[in-house]
Amino acid sequence: MNTFADYILEEQDLAAKMEIVYYLSKKSKIFFDKSVVFKTEIARLFLNYSKIEVDENQILTACLLCNVKKVDNAQDIESVHTYAKKGAEYLEGLGFNKRFCKICEEVNRYSGSNPREKESDILELIDQFGGMLLDRPERIGFKPDEALVLLEHRNLKGEYNRYLDTFMNFVDFIEKINMSGVTSMPALKRLYKIHNESSNVIDFIKEVVYSYEPKLDKLIEKQIDKLANDMFEDVENPNRPLFSEETAKRVMSHIKEEVVEIKE
Repeated sequence: MNTFADYILEEQDLAAKMEIVYYLSKKSKIFFDKSVVFKTEIARLFLNYSKIEVDENQILTACLLCNVKKVDNAQDIESVHTYAKKGAEYLEGLGFNKRFCKICEEVNRYSGSNPREKESDILELIDQFGGMLLDRPERIGFKPDEALVLLEHRNLKGEYNRYLDTFMNFVDFIEKINMSGVTSMPALKRLYKIHNESSNVIDFIKEVVYSYEPKLDKLIEKQIDKLANDMFEDVENPNRPLFSEETAKRVMSHIKEEVVEIKE
């Protein structure tokens, strides 16, 4: 008999996966709100950008579920320290294997686990960065550049995260993409705006999946093409006659792979 873990991992469509977790939250009272969807969309964008060799389906599933036992109260220190461990135990009861549960437990550093799974480093970046962008009762959300500074010099000070540099490059890339609407704004600010204006988690999922994602993915594709064309224009510059278009294409095809290899 298939478990819940089998069911959700077999579902490859992210929107359907979110719907599954939504109904689980209604039945089991787990933590699942707009912030989880917000962070998962950032995870999707980062994985598409970085091309890191990991199981994307597994990571997106973990992103939806790693906070199932989170208590939305930063003043409850004990809960902050233990929610990831309690969540991992809960997920094991749903049929997830020990490695998946370990990845989810390592979303923060309180487990003390060492060595950490590489997927956990991705979850950590997404969870902390995404959380800092959103408003909280005690503060408004940070701007992406502010959040990166805090992520590197406060949250992860003295810690090693193998994908931090790649993630910072991703944020720099995505911040250069403006999405049009009533007003034009950077992609992450647009996501933040949709998050705040959506009345509930289902409305937010629909807006992200059926409007935000298709528009942004096309803009990202155009931006990548522009970067490639700009490089070819430099190649064709008469001041660099020995740098051929073939060489440029070969360099472009290896840039992302080289970044990944260095970080791993």
